Amino acid sequence: MSKQRVLIVDDEPDIRELLEITLLRMGLETRSAEDYSEATRILHDETFDLCLTDMKLPDGDGISLVEHIQQHCPNTPTAVITAHGSIDLAIKAMKCGAFDFVSKPVSLETLRKLVDKALTLPGTPQQAEIAVSPRYQIIGDSSALQDLRHAIAKFARSQAPVFIRGESGTGKELVARQIHMQGSRAGAEFVAVNCGAIPSELMESELFGHLKGSFTGAASDNPGLFKAADGGTLFLDEIADLPLSMQVKLLRVVQEKSIRAVGAQQEQSIDVRIISASHKDLDAMVASGDFRQDLYYRINVIGVKVPSLDDHADDIPQLVDFLIEKHNYQNDSCYAINTAALTALQAYSFPGNVRELENILERALALCENDLIDVNDLQLPESLPPSNTSADESQSNLGEMTRNLEKEQIASALENHRWNQSATARALGLTLRQLRYRIEKLNLKR
Repeated sequence: MSKQRVLIVDDEPDIRELLEITLLRMGLETRSAEDYSEATRILHDETFDLCLTDMKLPDGDGISLVEHIQQHCPNTPTAVITAHGSIDLAIKAMKCGAFDFVSKPVSLETLRKLVDKALTLPGTPQQAEIAVSPRYQIIGDSSALQDLRHAIAKFARSQAPVFIRGESGTGKELVARQIHMQGSRAGAEFVAVNCGAIPSELMESELFGHLKGSFTGAASDNPGLFKAADGGTLFLDEIADLPLSMQVKLLRVVQEKSIRAVGAQQEQSIDVRIISASHKDLDAMVASGDFRQDLYYRINVIGVKVPSLDDHADDIPQLVDFLIEKHNYQNDSCYAINTAALTALQAYSFPGNVRELENILERALALCENDLIDVNDLQLPESLPPSNTSADESQSNLGEMTRNLEKEQIASALENHRWNQSATARALGLTLRQLRYRIEKLNLKR
């Protein structure tokens, strides 16, 4: 098996030698360049698993090299080496696509951890997406969700803090999990916390931990959520709900990569990627003074927008099928939904987004008769029970028309496939269980 290869770009021979020795001891193969021009020539002719570049080069800078690699070698992660205190430059590099950064003087332990993480990235974003557990798949093929998947795959190949914005119920935690699971931290913990659900007086203890006896009620040591996520990802949902006093402390953690438990004298270094989210407008909160601008700048290195369900309404049938199948699998049942009910769902606006769709279907599954969800089972605001007889008759006629249309469609498909139920199910976009249920429900016979 060939060794993994690392390209080192630095104009200082002593730094290049130090990095080469360190990486060779890790069992890696190295190649060196002393400036931007030489690095791009080498990258044109050879492939690498990682590039380490100094921020300042004689004929350019590390950010330009990051951009070049993003364009021409997108599957090669790049880490930049910055001068001490150049956090703003490091953030700029990560916004351009850098995997991570390390500050001078270079800590060899920090460097080894960075290299290990970079080299555990999946070879391509496609391989990363395939590796994600089906439990956390994003359902839908609309252009809005394809764009979202592309953004997730790109941002998963970085260690930069991510801020996810989107309405309530759109699936911000699901996006955070996808970023975690497609990245180099997939084998470590993903810890999610709702900042609005923790009482303000307990927030510091919950996040950073506390020592036994540090305050009344502290009967034992608590490592805290940051420590629980060490090596992995901490997802801070509804970060806008953090009080200003905690925003200051979180800013220090992001900058220094260390925490101090309540009652402790010493700080502990931590290795955590922070992903945060909110349905609130943080730009407006910064303008009003309710959210610190410096913290927003630190957590919003990469921004992701999760579309509302209205923005990808074409995915509703696929989502409905997935949610019903999930219920059937978990409960060993055979529920389905008729065409009229599905049409009603597609016409509804869903102010509560995917979470509201899940709740509506859960209620409908509990209410429906004969294992088939009808319009009335949905109890949508637009589908309230009609108050006059003519409306009742119209609804009944529509239901009968829909049933006959569905029966004709399934019968025709069965005949076309010589009653091969597996082939018919695939052609209709149904599971075999759903098709068999419909054959029995509609009393179809060969």
